[in-house]
Amino acid sequence: MYSSNSIGNTEILQVADAVAREKNIDKDLVLDAMENSVAIAARKKYGHDRTIKSEIDRKTGEIKLFREYEVVADDYEPELPEVAEGEEPAEEVEPEGILRLTEAKERQADIEVGGFIRESLPPIDLGRVAAQTAKQIIMQKVRDAERSRQFEDFKNRVGEIINGTVKRLESGNVIVDLGGSAEAILLRNAKIRGESFRVNERIRAYVEKVSKETKGPQIFLSRTCNEFMAKLFMQEVPEIYDGIIEIKGVAREPGSRAKVAVSSNDNSIDPVGSCVGVRGARVQAVIAELQGEKIDIIQWSSDPATFLVNAIAPAEVAKVVIDEDNNRIEAVVPEEQLSLAIGRRGQNVRLASELVGWRIDVMTEDDEANRRTEEFNKLSSLFVESLNIEEIIAHLLVTEGFAKVEEVAYVDVEELASIEGFDEDIAAELQGRAREYLELKQNEIEGTLKSLKVKKDLIEFEGLSGDIIIQLAQNDIKSLDDFADLSRDEFFEIVPDSGLIDSRVDELIMAAREAAGWFKEESA
Repeated sequence: MYSSNSIGNTEILQVADAVAREKNIDKDLVLDAMENSVAIAARKKYGHDRTIKSEIDRKTGEIKLFREYEVVADDYEPELPEVAEGEEPAEEVEPEGILRLTEAKERQADIEVGGFIRESLPPIDLGRVAAQTAKQIIMQKVRDAERSRQFEDFKNRVGEIINGTVKRLESGNVIVDLGGSAEAILLRNAKIRGESFRVNERIRAYVEKVSKETKGPQIFLSRTCNEFMAKLFMQEVPEIYDGIIEIKGVAREPGSRAKVAVSSNDNSIDPVGSCVGVRGARVQAVIAELQGEKIDIIQWSSDPATFLVNAIAPAEVAKVVIDEDNNRIEAVVPEEQLSLAIGRRGQNVRLASELVGWRIDVMTEDDEANRRTEEFNKLSSLFVESLNIEEIIAHLLVTEGFAKVEEVAYVDVEELASIEGFDEDIAAELQGRAREYLELKQNEIEGTLKSLKVKKDLIEFEGLSGDIIIQLAQNDIKSLDDFADLSRDEFFEIVPDSGLIDSRVDELIMAAREAAGWFKEESA
């Protein structure tokens, strides 16, 4: 590239051009590195003065050396280093690279504070040692520039599928050559179960993350993420690439089975058929890339019940019961369809649940009938005991959809009176008894909470009923901070019958941590 013995002025620009072209980096970066190396060589000759700098003319290659001084006020006081207790304070020494204003004006009359004065130095002969130093600095700057360029290139490729060649294997991880000097890593847990690679084998993977490290950009690949499958379908199905068909969701157990929900923006195009392709050619191409992973392609629907019926295929669903408050769906299937709906080790219902985004409980028609009967009897008993009414009246309330005493207490009295066999007097009496029961229960709860010495912040925390707080307090969870310190599993161990779903418990715990000031302490 250039002689290691000397670098003449006429060669400077030629060397910079050659390096910039070879490494595909900005020529100015190479010249900056050269200026730095020349300044280091000059300091060895003129003394290790940090004010010595060099400048290379971008047109002629001429090297200029100079000392540079910053002009400061006459009363400028430099900051002294802190002194440990018992040590003598450091002697005040005039810092390098500054000139007091009075002295500076002797050299340049129109100079002001904040300006710079340059003092030219004689040129130096860049001998063998200086040339070697220059070469080392230039190559280091080149490497730094290459790393920055790689990072900029690949950070914009996050979310793409990339092709590479297996360079080496390290403890189950795969180092992938992406061309040039760029490398990526496919971690062991980002590989599909059971797959292995050989050196020099071609590989396709999803760029999941790019981080900037001191040794250069670290490019992390994945073949197990849901996005990889979605991108593969985009490559195989032109309608997805063109935006006519949209992938609404992917649920995977990499290497085993996956479900993909698709919808079409054109009513004349069948999204499922388009993704499967003629004789399954399109989906088979994706399956081959994913080591034989079975893929169910499903018609997406905005209606949770319809989407569930599609997602739990190949099982047939007889009935769907939706609990919107808790994002929970009951799928009722015939007895002979139960094992198919659940799948091996629960795989089918687990993937369907992930795809739909709701908790799915699968049960047979007989189980559902028995559970309904049990719930009916349980609710009837609740109303008999709490409202002190006959069983037949309790049955009527449950049949009409009442499930809580609160609903009876605060529903419009006309709605109660409209139940067959009821009138306004009966409705008013039922509401009175319901409100009296709730008041007594609230007094009992308050008394219990007081006796358990529960803190006010937990009692007033929105989202936890009095019964739940009592159960928590009985297990020594008596303040908001105590509750915030719980994990979801610990909560369900203490309150197994809370009626709350996992995500709701997570929300409450996070809200408690925020209310208790945990995050403020961390940020401080």
